[in-house]
Amino acid sequence: MYSNIMIPVDLRHTDRLDKALSVAADIAKLYGAKTHIVGVVQTAPNEVARAPEEYAEKLAAFAADRSKEFGVIFEPHAEIGHDPSIDLDDVLKRFADTVGIDLIIMASHIPGIAEHFFASNAGHLASHAKVSVFVIR
Repeated sequence: MYSNIMIPVDLRHTDRLDKALSVAADIAKLYGAKTHIVGVVQTAPNEVARAPEEYAEKLAAFAADRSKEFGVIFEPHAEIGHDPSIDLDDVLKRFADTVGIDLIIMASHIPGIAEHFFASNAGHLASHAKVSVFVIR
């Protein structure tokens, strides 16, 4: 049913990703699907990495660690966005289209006051993606 699963990650919040990664691993095992961990990084230094190359290394280490933990291969993909706070959803949709993603599984957070006025990243992606989006809270 599914052959390519994308799991968007934010390396600033790795402590909140295990539930989504566990669900992705279970579905990947069930259908023999490939799993793609995707992180969006800007070229300017940020709190996670000073450069996209350093971010890619950290993402690869995170993916390797979680691959061992969950028993599937999470392929890391560091995608560059000019400003992830603005173009995150566009970068993720473009990646999904390019790779042929047929399921997106992403972690969400408990909604706060901002989500009553603005859509969350997960909500926006779920509303605009061409494929199924499974939001894990």
